[in-house]
Amino acid sequence: MNMPTKEQVTQAQAKNVLSGKTILVTGASAGIGKAAAIDFARHGANVILLARRQENLEEVYDLIEAETKTQPIIFPYDLNVLSLEVAKEMAFAIEQEFGGLDGILHNASLLGSKMAIGQYPENEWNDVINVNLNSAFLLTQAMLPLIEASTHGRLVFTTSSVGRQGRAYWGAYGVSKFATEGLMQTLAAELGNQSNVRTFAINPGGTRTQMRASAYPGEHPESVPTPESHMPLYRYLFSEQAQGINGLSIDAANYLS
Repeated sequence: MNMPTKEQVTQAQAKNVLSGKTILVTGASAGIGKAAAIDFARHGANVILLARRQENLEEVYDLIEAETKTQPIIFPYDLNVLSLEVAKEMAFAIEQEFGGLDGILHNASLLGSKMAIGQYPENEWNDVINVNLNSAFLLTQAMLPLIEASTHGRLVFTTSSVGRQGRAYWGAYGVSKFATEGLMQTLAAELGNQSNVRTFAINPGGTRTQMRASAYPGEHPESVPTPESHMPLYRYLFSEQAQGINGLSIDAANYLS
């Protein structure tokens, strides 16, 4: 299946392209998650903001409420300790509030230590795998009935180049992104022919976020794109225009203006 072209991505720029959709964004308090939540709301979507820190979520909520006529809600929760029971409670709350769910952007991630596997701390390994992989599995499983009921359901995962080719000292983060690729591909194969759900992974590449600064402390922030510069691609994948593709792992750098 061919990757979308830049021209196709630009078709999803209409102000109301996500109107009427309800989208859950994890890691919505900062970086790419914050940019996506605000962008989706500006284009008509009701967004559910999920992250650990309530005060940061409230700032994003206030921005969306001030700028749009959408109905954001917040779930302050640490995905490191997410259970299926809690995920199902979230799904029930979303159904009660909005009547359904059209998509999830699985954006929340922990970097963890950059060190050799032989020295990697067990507790840190578990934290990274829980946030980057297990929480995505649990949220997807709990909310899949709602997304399958949508006419254009979407599951969008966040991957990385270190999840496609093993690289020394990327530890649990790199391994979690390999698993994320596998989870995305498995769901795409399971759902693509029997439902309207389309499943993708986005590799943001170098982006001006706190995680990037932690991974590359010597890099000048202005040498990499802002989260906002990637939003046309994110918006396109959640729009109805992307219904004809499925199971792709996409490099966001290819769609920068």
